[in-house]
Amino acid sequence: MKNRSLVANAMLAALYVAVSGLIAPFGFTNVQFRVSEIFNHLVVFNKKFFFGIITGVFIANLLFSPMRLYDIIFGTFHSAVSLGLVILLGRYIKNVMVLLVANTFIFSFNMFIIAFELYVALDLPFMFSWYTAAIGEVVVLAIGIPIILALNKQVHFDKLL
Repeated sequence: MKNRSLVANAMLAALYVAVSGLIAPFGFTNVQFRVSEIFNHLVVFNKKFFFGIITGVFIANLLFSPMRLYDIIFGTFHSAVSLGLVILLGRYIKNVMVLLVANTFIFSFNMFIIAFELYVALDLPFMFSWYTAAIGEVVVLAIGIPIILALNKQVHFDKLL
C-alpha cells in the first residue's frame, strides 16, 4: 500500500471512530443511527477506502460498543461483506448514483447479520431487530448520498488514492 493510501485510510478510520464516538448512544442499539456509516459510500468512488472503513468499524466497536466482542466480530463482518458486494457491483455498474443507492440497500439488507448478533447476544427478536436496524441504516445512508456527492465535487474521492 502506498504511503498516500495508508495515510488516507488511517484518516478515514480515525474519522469513522470519532464520529461513532460522538453518537455512541444512538449507534449501538437495535435501532442504529450510526452517522459514521455515511463513510461506507466512499467505496463507491474508490475501492481502496475499504481498509479505512473496516479499520474504523473495528476500532469503533472495540472502543464504544457495550457488546465489544460481538460487535467486533459481527459488525466488522457485516461491513466487510457489504463493502465487498458493492466493490463487486462496481465492476458492472458505472453510474455513481445507482451504485450509491445499491450501497444503501446492500448495507441495509445485510443488517440481518447485526440482527442475528442482537438475537444471539441479547435474545432480542430477530425480525424486529433486522427491521429496526435496517431502517436506521437506510435513513443514515440515504441522507448520506447528497452529502457524499457534494463533498465529492470538492474533494474528488476517486482521485485521492
